[in-house]
Amino acid sequence: MSSSDTDWAQVGREIEEFLNGVGTLPVSSSASVDEVRRAIESRFDFGEPIPLPVLTSQVIDLLRRYATHVTHPRYFGLFNPSVSPAAIVADTLVALYNPQLAAWSHSPAANEIERLTLRYFARAIGFDPDASSANFTTGGLEANLSAVVIALSSRFPSYRQGGVAAIGSKPVVYVSSETHHSLTKVCRVVGLGDDALREVPTTAGFAMDPAALRKLIEADSKMGRHPFLLVGTAGTTGGGIVDPLSELADIAAKFDLWFHVDAAWGGAALLVPRLRPFLHGIERADSVTWDAHKWLSVPMGAGMFFCRHAGASRVAFDVATSYMPAASGEDTADPYRTTLQWSRRAIGLKLFMSLAERGGVGLREQVDHQARMGDLLRKKLASAGWILVNETPLPLVCTTHDDIRAGRCRVEDIVSPVQARGRVWISDVVLGGREKAVRTCITSFRTQEEDLDILVSELEHARGDRRQPRQ
Repeated sequence: MSSSDTDWAQVGREIEEFLNGVGTLPVSSSASVDEVRRAIESRFDFGEPIPLPVLTSQVIDLLRRYATHVTHPRYFGLFNPSVSPAAIVADTLVALYNPQLAAWSHSPAANEIERLTLRYFARAIGFDPDASSANFTTGGLEANLSAVVIALSSRFPSYRQGGVAAIGSKPVVYVSSETHHSLTKVCRVVGLGDDALREVPTTAGFAMDPAALRKLIEADSKMGRHPFLLVGTAGTTGGGIVDPLSELADIAAKFDLWFHVDAAWGGAALLVPRLRPFLHGIERADSVTWDAHKWLSVPMGAGMFFCRHAGASRVAFDVATSYMPAASGEDTADPYRTTLQWSRRAIGLKLFMSLAERGGVGLREQVDHQARMGDLLRKKLASAGWILVNETPLPLVCTTHDDIRAGRCRVEDIVSPVQARGRVWISDVVLGGREKAVRTCITSFRTQEEDLDILVSELEHARGDRRQPRQ
């Protein structure tokens, strides 16, 4: 057996052992910054070569010991999922073949695999795949950036040539306090700045308030500003809230705003018949962000961007140069001419293989399982005396307790010790700028009822400890 055979066998064993055993590991590490740096710097000075089997073992040890294991069934944190074996195989093959997707002619198979996959999810949104465009992105920020650039190009024809300075008015983007803050970065990148963002008040349930939105648009127009983009959210990061998309679509149509829906996490609900109605109105969006590396359970990063208007992306991003291969034909599109990226890896293969391995039914059942675990978690927390703060059909549960509201303990007094014990991982959040809560999100398709019981037990343990009289 050659050394390379041994190396790959070692990696294969680790994949199998980690997938089967991650649930037995601590969810997170309590190691200090100094400890982690010493562990790495003491092993590697890049002075002498390290045999690959030895190096692989060392890296495996570091990643196991010093990480918050987001693929753990009791990681209830941000939208970082467990991943399927098919997706792991896909990313390995991408690393091996290293396809370049800038031009269709360089990677016909990879480009067509992505096209087929994106058409499947475009139909799930309610877009006509033949009349719309779609592409994979590095993540939600790139997809949101694509939406803003295309909206500027669409609403301000002078923007493409002269930039923001050529617009001649102050463009306005409407968001809420719960909108993902990638939009802040996006507005800075495109030259709009923070002042272009108008924060719409939220309802008691932390969704964007349509009545308040109308008033802001009318007031901005009277002040000589130029409303052009409305961003709704299908599954906010903080509380999993779905904005009233149909009402927002009506307002966007009335005021001629580009309507973008950030469904980076919540888009997966479109695959489940009982959840799909909660996202009604998303089919009227001009563009949609949807991250496969969240609820569709593939490795980071794998974002998707969909535009209902097929030619809008080409208008915004098209360039031509002699050093790129000639176009392959009218029925193909070179991604570097229709998207923000140029050189790009085959991001979509992991989603394609996950979908193909499970089938549409299997993927739907996987998403639905997590949503049902969220429903079950709400019941268990309520039975234990916890108070639900957010209302959403998605598996993100924000809670508080009478002990917290009465000042007998604080949210951070619950969250910090739970994280330190390492049996589960949760976080805290402030919703609507007014409600601080314990945030728990089902992010793993491997989470089962017994994992929820451990979570509730850990919360109660931490709450009980904080209520003990100080000595």
